[in-house]
Amino acid sequence: MTTGTIGRIVDFVLSPHIFAPLIYPGLLAATLVLLTLIWAERKMTAKVQLRYGPLYVLKPLGGAIQLIADAIKFMFQEPIMPRNADKWVFALAPVAMMAFTIIPFAFIPAAPGFVGVDVEYSLPLVLSLSALIPPLILATSWAANNKFTLLGGVREAFMMVAYEVSLFIAAFAVASYYGTLSLSKIVEAQSVPGIILNPIAAGVFFVTMLMTASKLPYDIVEGEQEIVAGPFTEYSGILYMLVMGASYMELYVLSLVFVELFLGGWKPVIPALASIHPAFEGISLFIKAYLVLLFAVFLRSVYARYRLDQALEIGWKKLFPLALLSVIWSLALLLVAGGA
Repeated sequence: MTTGTIGRIVDFVLSPHIFAPLIYPGLLAATLVLLTLIWAERKMTAKVQLRYGPLYVLKPLGGAIQLIADAIKFMFQEPIMPRNADKWVFALAPVAMMAFTIIPFAFIPAAPGFVGVDVEYSLPLVLSLSALIPPLILATSWAANNKFTLLGGVREAFMMVAYEVSLFIAAFAVASYYGTLSLSKIVEAQSVPGIILNPIAAGVFFVTMLMTASKLPYDIVEGEQEIVAGPFTEYSGILYMLVMGASYMELYVLSLVFVELFLGGWKPVIPALASIHPAFEGISLFIKAYLVLLFAVFLRSVYARYRLDQALEIGWKKLFPLALLSVIWSLALLLVAGGA
């Protein structure tokens, strides 16, 4: 292979439309997040609840590669398919779930001018792609032909209508203030972080983000004590790894969006770092998103799971009015800025 060919391959891999979805902030970075975040979640929960977490796999580092061992176990397990299941839907729905958590990375800017596909409507596009996950969860519950999985799917249907509306409204409240639906332009316009300008929208988006990814105290869809693993009860092997990993991948996607809407995106907390080297901007986005993720999974340690009726009440009676209030807040800010 000639040097010229190697150079073309390197240029192709480093081009934004390949690098962004597959490497950073895409699949490779997401895999690293998935492996370390679940380990950190287990360790934090174990510390708070005074019990052992991951320990024995690479004991000197506190079981840091436990998730690699788990992944190997799942990959070599036999994926058992129920006799009466709709086999095509049962097998393909987890693959589609994972795919729709990866595609949004192509539209999330990682640094100034560095985005896989730069479109004017990247914010609603990313959120819309993430919104395709709940219908696929419903498909998994139906395809298994099991009353317990169907019960988990019905829970997901109830939850979906309770959080999706508020999530979109909170995001568009921020977009309306900046006058654009482009994530890149929203980040560039933030001289003051969005969480300071509109803390109501930030709070609503964060809580609905937890609901979307089924994280405690909103992991009602799985409800281990009542229905084992909800829509995913019949899954095993690599298919189970896909459906469980998809929720963490979705949480990572929404954390990146949260950072770009409310925490200044790729802009370093210390602005002088950006002038030292452009890489600090991409690193800054990753660090902010990872800290948001750590806080999100830490809530598992200190909150009990809500009942379905409690979560629905929070979604409709609290989050929805607050989401509408965040829009009014943004419009008020625009009026004040226009008057000034």
